[in-house]
Amino acid sequence: MSIILENPHGSCALGGANATLSAIRRVVPILHSGPGCGMQITAGEASQGSLRLPYFVAYTALPSTNMLEQEVIFGGEKKLEEHIAGALELFDADAFFVLSGCTAGIIGDDIQSVVRKYRERGAPVYAVNSAGFLGESYRGYEIAVNALLDNIVDPTPEVREKDTVNVLGIMPYHDPYWEGNFEEIVRLLHKLGLRANTFFSHNQGIADIRRSSWSSLNIILHPWLLKDAAKEYESRFGIPAFRWPGAPLGATDTNAFLRAVGEATGRSALAEALIEEEERYFYRYLETGLGLQSWRRFVVVGESTNVIPITRFLANDYSFTPEAAVITDMVFRPEDKERIEDQLLHLETSRPPEVVYTGDQWEINQTLERFPETSLIIGSANEGEFAMKRGIQHFIACYPNTERLIYNRSCAGYRGALTFMEDIYSNL
Repeated sequence: MSIILENPHGSCALGGANATLSAIRRVVPILHSGPGCGMQITAGEASQGSLRLPYFVAYTALPSTNMLEQEVIFGGEKKLEEHIAGALELFDADAFFVLSGCTAGIIGDDIQSVVRKYRERGAPVYAVNSAGFLGESYRGYEIAVNALLDNIVDPTPEVREKDTVNVLGIMPYHDPYWEGNFEEIVRLLHKLGLRANTFFSHNQGIADIRRSSWSSLNIILHPWLLKDAAKEYESRFGIPAFRWPGAPLGATDTNAFLRAVGEATGRSALAEALIEEEERYFYRYLETGLGLQSWRRFVVVGESTNVIPITRFLANDYSFTPEAAVITDMVFRPEDKERIEDQLLHLETSRPPEVVYTGDQWEINQTLERFPETSLIIGSANEGEFAMKRGIQHFIACYPNTERLIYNRSCAGYRGALTFMEDIYSNL
């Protein structure tokens, strides 16, 4: 937390963990944090992602201890016990996750021992150390997934379900297209004869997460997230991980994705037949609208998992010219940067984009200034003011989104690519 950012493209670890767990059907987060955290993180993650709130419990309905001076001085464990008891009485849920905020993390409240009392009585209550100062939103997502691995996933799987795969890496609510992208990926995998366990979509819940240790493969749709979780699934359950740098967008990358999945699951022939079928559908529509979009120079600003597929689609499938790719998530490891740049610097264009790593809006604006011929900025609401002042088309596809209500709209796969181009044209 030594870096101060102007208009950050994310919130804290508590916000990421809350958004992730709130997306699971019949799950209730219980915040052990200061007053206002619940409203701030719900508004910060969910409502600035797709402008929606978690459907089961969120915002002012979130149970919270609202720690004040008394708890800081004397500890908040007794108050937490009372709030857990109240939540168990009020909510008919399959699981309750106690999320510790910064205040509890600083004073050292032992939430594990508090939760243990309820677990011994048979209550499905679990503790998650998720103090906001541990990192940003994606760190919270990883913390939540690790908590599911530790507490929910079946430790002794009875069978190996050869036709079931786990799909991870798309962060609920924080990614504006998260549900629509899951739907498109699930649709394609289903056509390969695979059942996709996503944890967070299609009314999936605790039972699906518990059976994730029975799956045959983990598909991680992100260039760098969930390395520890992938290793644990492999070491504990023998489930290998297959990584793809974001939900594929457009024919070029979706074809490559399906071929890779087909090879990993022994379904290469099915993958080729599916590609042929989907390409006929995709190009039938795409070729009728190519003349409506004039050639453009563009910049994409956002998390790597969004910047990579959007840049590759517009450059490889639509022949737009990428000027810059601005990565706003905190990428520190050299091997992760190499993986990201391998995707962005090897395109079917004469000149690759400049890759910039920054989550600070002032630095992002300075980067945009260096490309005066840009005519399209795809990013978040934060870039709107810059684009408006310079008369540049601006399209929101990344967090934060404060202008677009998104239910199940997708920018993944073949159908998501068509919708994506419809949206860009409608935004002219």
